[in-house]
Amino acid sequence: MVEVLVTGGAGFIGSNFVRYALEAHSDWRITTLDKLTYAGRLENLRDVIDHPRHQFVRGDIADAAVAAPLVQASELVVHFAAETHVDRSLLNAGEFIMTDVFGTFVLLEAARSSPKLRRFVQISPDEVYGSVAEGSSREADELRPRNPYSASKAGADRLAYSYWATFDVPVIITRASNNYGPYQFPEKVIPLFITNAVDDLPLPLYGDGLNERDWLHVSDHCAALDLLIERGSSGEVYNIGGGNHVRNVDLTRTILRLLDKPDHLIRRVPDRPGHDRRYSLDTAK
Repeated sequence: MVEVLVTGGAGFIGSNFVRYALEAHSDWRITTLDKLTYAGRLENLRDVIDHPRHQFVRGDIADAAVAAPLVQASELVVHFAAETHVDRSLLNAGEFIMTDVFGTFVLLEAARSSPKLRRFVQISPDEVYGSVAEGSSREADELRPRNPYSASKAGADRLAYSYWATFDVPVIITRASNNYGPYQFPEKVIPLFITNAVDDLPLPLYGDGLNERDWLHVSDHCAALDLLIERGSSGEVYNIGGGNHVRNVDLTRTILRLLDKPDHLIRRVPDRPGHDRRYSLDTAK
């Protein structure tokens, strides 16, 4: 059996990856490590929690006593665990630094002396490139994060790279565009706007609504990660995008149209600080 550690596996993307991997790889035994915050919930794993090739460990990646032995027992580490919501990072950046940067450091330190590790996947978002007025971000482009969340992820991203360059830890780094799909916590725009619209509540749209994002279904993200675990090269960065660029206002109107709800549910609210205008990834690599 291939021993696989998935950090943050009770969160949105992590739980989808656990489910995907159990189905795709009959020779993988998966350990999910999650501290079960507001967005990491056992109900996200309810259909696989008792799977014979899955075990759940409740714990914090920043706690070396818990995390290090799990890393050192694994051949593959897929590192999703992170504080992820931009709005929350504006209120309490310290939590993001502790989890996203220091927690990643704890995992990498354990990986550095692991006897069997053959792949450490550092999951990063397209936000680390900052706003892109035109064209698309390539893997070698400068990182210019503009909010505490993306800055914490950029720090973890570069820290992971440094452990490959300095200590030969078999790291690959992935940078994905905005994900959507099942088990996403309803503070994120698509599930928030859907649930609000169903209940005839206002849909709070930031600013002029012309901010543009590329949307990637979480199952496609999982498939790309699976490919890179097997075929990626250590020390490399890989962009993962959906090629679905949509302005926020158009996304909002699409949700309302699909639910047969009126446009007057859109409520314009003041733009958030440091709100990036546009993200776009070059995914040729």
